[in-house]
Amino acid sequence: MTPEPCPCGWPAAYLSCCGRYHLGALAGQAPTPEALMRSRYSAFVKDLREYLLDTWHPSTRPPFIEAPEPGLKWLGLSVRRAEMTGADEGTVEFVARSKWGGRAHRLHEISAFVREGGRWYYVDAPQTRGDVPS
Repeated sequence: MTPEPCPCGWPAAYLSCCGRYHLGALAGQAPTPEALMRSRYSAFVKDLREYLLDTWHPSTRPPFIEAPEPGLKWLGLSVRRAEMTGADEGTVEFVARSKWGGRAHRLHEISAFVREGGRWYYVDAPQTRGDVPS
């Protein structure tokens, strides 16, 4: 049986890639902003809303995340740039592609991350072009 590929696009099996941050001893412990962003994309693909909330900084975290729209299919992730902007801060620019309602969409975002207590958290995306038809 072939291992399930990771949705994040890295050439690894899900359980040895983003799955290790979703489950078990490394849950929520992504080592870099890019690894956290990739694990969050994979969590959207797998509808792991608790993980998404747990890795969202409390200062900007919503009270809940709605269930995905029926028929939404995530098609892929492309990381354009990942950089540290300080000792405990980083940004990741990415494009996530999806299909819903018979139309292709892309989310182009530059996300901000912060490390507190040894853990990385998604803060916000001050530069986002969301739900842009492609």
